[in-house]
Amino acid sequence: MSQRLHLVFGGELTDPSGTQFKDPEAIDLVGIFPSYEAAYDAWKSQAQRTVDNAHMRYFIANIHRLLDEEKDTSADTEPT
Repeated sequence: MSQRLHLVFGGELTDPSGTQFKDPEAIDLVGIFPSYEAAYDAWKSQAQRTVDNAHMRYFIANIHRLLDEEKDTSADTEPT
């Protein structure tokens, strides 16, 4: 069984309806979590802490999906 890693991160957006960060160097990396439930708890905590700033958003990224895509891509390439 593969690990199901999740990254929680966030920051201030240029537009609250978008996903472009105002200052990518100031992105808050909350952490990597071994389950969606743990990531959700961390996301919720950070989101509630910044609720007064409409431009602040936190996200959960499924790292395991990125790793699976990388494995699928490398399996499609032929050795030279």
